[in-house]
Amino acid sequence: MTKSLNVAVIGAGTSGLLTARELLREDHRVTVFEKSDRLGGTWVYNSGVEANDNILCLDPNRPVVHSSLYSSLRTNLPRPLMGFSDFSMEDKTYGDPRVFPGHEEVLKFLEDFANEFGVTKVIRFNSEVVRVENIDSKFVVEWRTLEAGSKEEVFDAVVVCNGHHTEPRVADDIPGIEEWSRVQEHSHNYRVPEPYRDQVVVVIGNGPSALDISREIATVSKEVHLSSRSSNVKISSLDGYNNMWQHSKINRVFEDGTIVFQDNQSIKADAILHCTGYKFHFPFLRTNGMVQVDNNRVGPLYKHMFPPKLAPRLSFVGLTYQQGILFRLYELQSKLVSLVLSKKILLPSEDEMLADISQHYREMEENGIPKHHTHSLRLQFEYVDWLAAQVGLPIEDRLKEICRSLFQRWFARPNGFREAFDS
Repeated sequence: MTKSLNVAVIGAGTSGLLTARELLREDHRVTVFEKSDRLGGTWVYNSGVEANDNILCLDPNRPVVHSSLYSSLRTNLPRPLMGFSDFSMEDKTYGDPRVFPGHEEVLKFLEDFANEFGVTKVIRFNSEVVRVENIDSKFVVEWRTLEAGSKEEVFDAVVVCNGHHTEPRVADDIPGIEEWSRVQEHSHNYRVPEPYRDQVVVVIGNGPSALDISREIATVSKEVHLSSRSSNVKISSLDGYNNMWQHSKINRVFEDGTIVFQDNQSIKADAILHCTGYKFHFPFLRTNGMVQVDNNRVGPLYKHMFPPKLAPRLSFVGLTYQQGILFRLYELQSKLVSLVLSKKILLPSEDEMLADISQHYREMEENGIPKHHTHSLRLQFEYVDWLAAQVGLPIEDRLKEICRSLFQRWFARPNGFREAFDS
């Protein structure tokens, strides 16, 4: 008989809920620590933002607002890609039946999922984990609440599922950016466009959020100028807008508000909005250097999940990104963790895992992939298929085709891919 373990799951977002469900299915004793009063993680909207003096969120000791959702946000994945193997989003609606629904719909879906599978009852809300430390082959988890202060409990294993859309990355390598005297903000603190009314705004970034936010800001601002590092960007005005332009990377900014792009064009702007992504951040982890974050590479981790020296008692679910079947991928990761902890699947030896990690890093370097993209799957399915084979839960070809079609439309029409997908 499989031994039941006492397992802590940190975070009640998508990956945390899935992990708790799979651990419960394996009859483990599960406690999910969630620092807010609601489940859903990044899908919980909070109209509040961080204090003005921390607008770029650079102070590690600042009061943190977890949410990075803006009010109008819609999914950039269609419903078929947002569900799980036995809990589909295609046949469920909660007031927003669109193929690409708003964030409220996703949150209701996750709440429904958690209630359906008994996950809600094992969540400790308003419980912020402040320390996870490996002591004598166990893990001490320290958490705090406003009412009771700090407490400690010992667990057999810990699964980290705290997400990665809270600690902003900023474009801090732009000459003159530290002397910029006007408004700077990260999209983490963007909620509605009104603060940018009648302003000239530069948006740094070329991802879905940058495009969505810039189009929304353009409805109230005087001008919007997008700046991208991508070599594929065409310098031009944007179709359908008379006040939006695409530029290359910023060459330099000046204290008087002047911004010069590498295409030699210059403007005088009122605000810079950084839509430049997020950092992995685990301030609670105490591993004596066995797990570190180096230029957004969390490692060393076997298959993005297991630190060889602490596996399988410490694991991560939900680090991977840029893969259109993310919800199903997180389901596969959580299933693998639970089966490994139940000893139904055995991991390779520590040396074998370290060798696999080293090979992965070498292949990245040989292919010119920068370190900070270590956990990007670059729209490929090899890793997903490996996970599926390990746990015996294959991904349907239909979902892969939907994913390929989605990204073809994204690359062809990034400013209207949702409409193109619907047509």
